[in-house]
Amino acid sequence: QVQLVESGGGLVQAGESLRLSCAASSSSVRIGDMRWYRQTPGNQRELVARISIDGITNYADSTKGRFTISRDNAKNTMYLHMNNLKPEDTAVYSCSADVMIRARWGTYWGQGTQVTVSS
Repeated sequence: QVQLVESGGGLVQAGESLRLSCAASSSSVRIGDMRWYRQTPGNQRELVARISIDGITNYADSTKGRFTISRDNAKNTMYLHMNNLKPEDTAVYSCSADVMIRARWGTYWGQGTQVTVSS
């Protein structure tokens, strides 16, 4: 088993920045695609950004130009740099990763971290 642990959430004012981290509990497993999602109460979970093992990235239209996803494969850690935050970015942010364990791929999730942006 592997756990994903997010960190870096918090309360900021509009226009400020935050960096989220998502670290796998084991550095010896193979990790494929990694993703950041966010969700607000009563709404569906939204894919914020995705990064492949080769570093290919995709972003939601609402975050393009403001958010940057990256990863450190040696540390099995993914990051989300969020700049120029807006109140509508307020949500619980969760990471997800495709992990190979015993020759099988599975999708794992972190517990989520709250990001609150005040106006």
